[in-house]
Amino acid sequence: MVGKIAGLNCSVPKDFVEILQTINRDLGLGLEDDNYSVAPVLPVSVKAATMNDGKALLPVLQQVVKNAQPQNQSHQNLQPEVQKKSKPYSIVQQSFSAKETAFWKEYGITPEILKTYKVLSLREFKSENNDGKPYSFASSHAEPIFGYVGKRYVKIYRPFSEIRFLYGGNLGDNYCFGLEQLPAKGDTLFITGGEKDVLSLVSRGFHAICFNSETSNIPQGIIKRMSYRFKHIVLLYDTDKTGIEASQKHAQQLADLKVKRLVLPVCGSKEEKDISDFFKLGNTHENFSQIFIEFLDGLYSETMAILKPCEIDFGNPLYIFRNLTRPF
Repeated sequence: MVGKIAGLNCSVPKDFVEILQTINRDLGLGLEDDNYSVAPVLPVSVKAATMNDGKALLPVLQQVVKNAQPQNQSHQNLQPEVQKKSKPYSIVQQSFSAKETAFWKEYGITPEILKTYKVLSLREFKSENNDGKPYSFASSHAEPIFGYVGKRYVKIYRPFSEIRFLYGGNLGDNYCFGLEQLPAKGDTLFITGGEKDVLSLVSRGFHAICFNSETSNIPQGIIKRMSYRFKHIVLLYDTDKTGIEASQKHAQQLADLKVKRLVLPVCGSKEEKDISDFFKLGNTHENFSQIFIEFLDGLYSETMAILKPCEIDFGNPLYIFRNLTRPF
């Protein structure tokens, strides 16, 4: 529209730049300044404007400029949604105590696994709440503090405390624990409800990831990329009410990506509801593998039934007779 008014051609680079400068200048956008503010513009009727009549477009642009508010006017209500604020934090690392090592060992998680997945024992954690007020937690024998550490965040895990999970920095919308440790290719990828579940599965030779919580949104882009790398992608959430409902919801949302849902044969109580508890109860790699094999058998039983007549019985060979007087 501006090019039509000014007699400039958008296809010519020099003219295109001049058009942008004209818009910036006439509407007072201040785009040459890094700290510019956008002047809100009232809606303008453009019914009289036509691309074939540059003169008809001139009053439209003049009306837009007239209705533009001053540059320094507040426009907070017109700003897009602000990105989640990064919380300042500091941590003091320490060596794993014997009790802390024993805690992870109950789930079969070794110090080597903890190191690979950047899980730390923390002496102290400091951060700010949503109101900007500082707070801190110190580790004790009764209430240890562990940290899942990323490049721009730390997620705090306090297994024996009333406030179990905290974070510092910015987890982002696509937080995914265990993603960078996955192999290029694999047979099965499990999506679990938490970091400890991921570590428990990895310790038994399985591949697993988790998002921030069971109720967190699962980015379809990540799952789509994983579908090229893994034959099966399976939701393996807690067997309590929250976990069951969340896994059902995610399974429906990810059905197009062929994500399946496995429910563990545990009662769903506080002490027996997830894969970590399953292994803590004494179950082994073989026990879980058998459950998964049976799950796959049930999942693909209909397909296998269709394919059954196509199997070759080598005990009863199939003979082919042909008329030797004609080509086969």
